[in-house]
Amino acid sequence: MKLHGFFSLTLVFLSIISFGQNKIDLKANFDIENRKITVSQTIQYKNTSQDVLQSIYLNDWNNSYSTKKTPLAIRFAEEYDNKFHLAKNEDRGYSVITSIKQNNDTLVFNQLKNQPDVIKVELKTPLQPNEFYSIDLEYIVQIPKDKFTNYGISEYGELTLKYWYITPAVYNGEWQYYSNKNLDDLFIPKADLSLEITYPNGYIIISDLNLNKSPQNAKKQIINLVGKDRVSNKLLFRKRSGFETIETQNLSLISNIDNDGLELMDRVLITEKITKFILKNLGDYPHKKLLLTDIDYNKDPIYGLNFLPSFIKVYPITFKYELKLLKVAIRNYLENTLLINPRKDQWLIDGIQIYYLMNYVEEHYPNMKFLGSLADFWGVRSFHAADMTFNDKYVFAFMSMSRTNRDQPLTMSKDSLLKFNANLANKYKAGVGLKYLDDFINSNVLENTLKSFLEKTKLQLTSPKEFEDHLKSKTPKDVDWFFNDYINTRKKIDFKIKKITKTEDSITLTLKNKRNSNTPISLYALNNDSIVSKYWIENVRENKTITIPRNDANKLVLNYNRVIPEFNQRDNWKSLKGFFFNNKPLQFRLFKDIEDPNYNQVFLMPLAEFNNIYDGFTFGLKAYNTTLLRKQFNYKIQPRYALKSKSFTGSASASMTHYLENSNLYSINYGIKGGYSSYAEDLFVRKIIPSLTFLFRNDNDFRSNKRQRLKLRYIDINRDEDVNNIVNTTEPNYNIFNINYLNSNDNLINFSKWSTDLQIAKTFSKVSFNYEYRRLFESNRQLNLRFFTGAFLSNRTDATSDYFSFALDRPTDYLFDYNYLGRSEASGIFSQQYITAEGGFKSKLETPFANQWISTINTSTTLWKYILAYGDIGIVKNKFENLKFVYDSGIRIDLVTDYFEIYFPIYSNLGWEIGQPNYDQKIRFKFTLDPQSLLGLFRRRWY
Repeated sequence: MKLHGFFSLTLVFLSIISFGQNKIDLKANFDIENRKITVSQTIQYKNTSQDVLQSIYLNDWNNSYSTKKTPLAIRFAEEYDNKFHLAKNEDRGYSVITSIKQNNDTLVFNQLKNQPDVIKVELKTPLQPNEFYSIDLEYIVQIPKDKFTNYGISEYGELTLKYWYITPAVYNGEWQYYSNKNLDDLFIPKADLSLEITYPNGYIIISDLNLNKSPQNAKKQIINLVGKDRVSNKLLFRKRSGFETIETQNLSLISNIDNDGLELMDRVLITEKITKFILKNLGDYPHKKLLLTDIDYNKDPIYGLNFLPSFIKVYPITFKYELKLLKVAIRNYLENTLLINPRKDQWLIDGIQIYYLMNYVEEHYPNMKFLGSLADFWGVRSFHAADMTFNDKYVFAFMSMSRTNRDQPLTMSKDSLLKFNANLANKYKAGVGLKYLDDFINSNVLENTLKSFLEKTKLQLTSPKEFEDHLKSKTPKDVDWFFNDYINTRKKIDFKIKKITKTEDSITLTLKNKRNSNTPISLYALNNDSIVSKYWIENVRENKTITIPRNDANKLVLNYNRVIPEFNQRDNWKSLKGFFFNNKPLQFRLFKDIEDPNYNQVFLMPLAEFNNIYDGFTFGLKAYNTTLLRKQFNYKIQPRYALKSKSFTGSASASMTHYLENSNLYSINYGIKGGYSSYAEDLFVRKIIPSLTFLFRNDNDFRSNKRQRLKLRYIDINRDEDVNNIVNTTEPNYNIFNINYLNSNDNLINFSKWSTDLQIAKTFSKVSFNYEYRRLFESNRQLNLRFFTGAFLSNRTDATSDYFSFALDRPTDYLFDYNYLGRSEASGIFSQQYITAEGGFKSKLETPFANQWISTINTSTTLWKYILAYGDIGIVKNKFENLKFVYDSGIRIDLVTDYFEIYFPIYSNLGWEIGQPNYDQKIRFKFTLDPQSLLGLFRRRWY
């Protein structure tokens, strides 16, 4: 009886040992030639919650490639990346699950609606707290091409796999599942892995799991990969390795990151240096190997190192390689050991990574400039940008979003962030925030706290809240501001010294908090450039008056070391030498530069432009105050001399922008601009246009491309009069009040935009409506539809002139809104420039204007790739004339939509145009050379 009891106890004990961990046992047969993996898998998962689970959820992220309507496909479309939408079906991947069983009983399962990469499985019996489920799966994985996310099969038949097999979702009181959106942020519980991989001969497998290799036969190899407490599932198949393993005392780094031709000994020394730094600051790594790939780096590069061509060497090779290796190593270390929800709590991993990157540069490369060796070049070193340290870029990148009201809270879900914020600004804000916190707490408390927190929670599910509690237990200082305001909100940090009273022994000053954040600010007392004293001022809600010892100080400066990411540093200092010295000196700089808060900067830039054929090439100078970081007030003065018209031309503008937070109305801009230039041969126009613009967006969804704009302006035009000019009017000078409302939803798959426009002038008033729609179908066919209608409410203009009339194919542009090269041309190549406006016709028909009303429809659809067929129909009504039905059709060559297009008319009211004389003069073209317009192609992917 006792013996039986002993054996029973032993069996229970062994059962506890056996089921003490989550486990994934998997057998995978790789048919690389057919891009297929056949998988038999067992998943064992423990319910660590106190809830009874009736069903479970599994992650099947390989199936996110299955259609063009998955969250992954939608993500690509949102960022104007068309490679997935235009891909052939056979290039995309998918999963086919043949069975899911529990104790040989078939389970009911289904993919979630709109989330085909998440599986819901109904259990046969409810899963009790602290019990395990164990299920067996059979499925087939079709491997996608790697051109979409860098994971999949390459054109050379090599595999780079991540998230390739099915994994359990985390349940911690609620299910933590979400779809793949190319963010590399799958949240899974740690598990003991045992993978039996069967694959063809001729391949080398790279993994950070422990490898047991079996003998190969004539056609295939079989290996076993095992690992304890793993969350990473990267697996690489290479025909030639390309990886090198450098073993240090405690850790082996496996890497194929580009080393720029460094010698082996240098790579070994750098690897040891980095390993030592990581283990010293983050603690021991729980696994033997750390795998670092070039894909890891390309997805999260050192921005700044990757902007210049590789043949331009502005940084030491060792510096570049060190930082690349260090950044990827820290990221992989944290992702494999710090088990937080990477979609919801990513800021903590980002912050620790950037914090230690900054510390590493401060420790080993304290004098490294952001521009590298370029900072010492003649002509470059005079720029304030040349003074930027390498670590200054982190505040700069974050501030570029903050200054444009595009910043987002660090606690926002990663898939809700703008691409620029997800890739740069929020990462940098998190790292800079930890440096700010470190400077505030002082005495190495933060470094020690980070290390102890990482050691305490290593391979355990945790959260930023646990980090907050751990930090508060290590310091008596109040750090609520960091978690409440800095991390959790978009509140800006901005202080100024409002008033100073001084005596020989003391200084009494009043600080003003220009924003509503409750963050501390550092105050420095200086004697010339020497620091006399430093204070941290806390709880400055609005104004706060303090008194400090003078100690021979002659200047007070807020945030002197610029650790704090302050919105505006131009009002951070006060001289104690008298009023005059508080005025910032005027500074002239050639070309746009980084903002220097110690000067009132004026930037000068030579101009060489070709804006129209009447002025020809113009040369001049632009004086402006706009820096690389956006300001609220901006001005620009551009005097020019035109070579062809032999006259002085130019323009000037001034505007003020107010950004509103936590509101759908996010920007109000008011200003005035004017210009003087040619509008025809030997004829000039003077323009003065004051305006007021309101911009709207969805404050709850910055990623949405829905935008609204309400613009009010007064256009004052004064033109030279010439009775021989073809666009002459008896009223060469006129004033128009214009109200325009625009509503747009600019997307790759579904593009829609509509606007209404009201114009009121002395001799006329008119209203118009414009609607555009563009659809890209799954067959890669594009459909474009545009509708325009406009009518005069009153029209007392000269009956012999169509200057203010609606145009069928080429507006006269009396508002001077369009970039016509030859706006007054009636023949020749410059008269063939096409701008999609008003009637939108391409053929020049016999009724080109309407002085009463007009309605047109413009359509086009894909014939083959970038070749489209277009057709336009409309009705034109002029006073005292019958309605005119108009139409045209032809071929459109769409090189870059909305930017570079060519139109070939074929058939219209004029008949078969293609066979008529002078056909080359009927061809129309659309193009833009405006840098700001072209920059829009980049901006729409990132913002």
